[in-house]
Amino acid sequence: MQTLVRELRGIPCFLLEEYLQELGGVLTGENIVRGEGWIVTLEHMEPYRLGSLEVGQTRLTMELDDPIAKDFLEHFGMKILRAGA
Repeated sequence: MQTLVRELRGIPCFLLEEYLQELGGVLTGENIVRGEGWIVTLEHMEPYRLGSLEVGQTRLTMELDDPIAKDFLEHFGMKILRAGA
């Protein structure tokens, strides 16, 4: 089992929960999504500030069984990928 902590900016918590459910997870508690071999806890953080700009932040604590970790991170990474100019 591995535990990874990742902080994401600019993706709302409700959308992250949807992405995790699309990967086979079930919302089992407030901000907790469980799937086969993984559990992700989402935590709202203070907004990131850059001058007058504010961007929401979420901390994800991911507990992943070793056999599925690489595959899960690949698929989740594709969900949160954002293109910019």
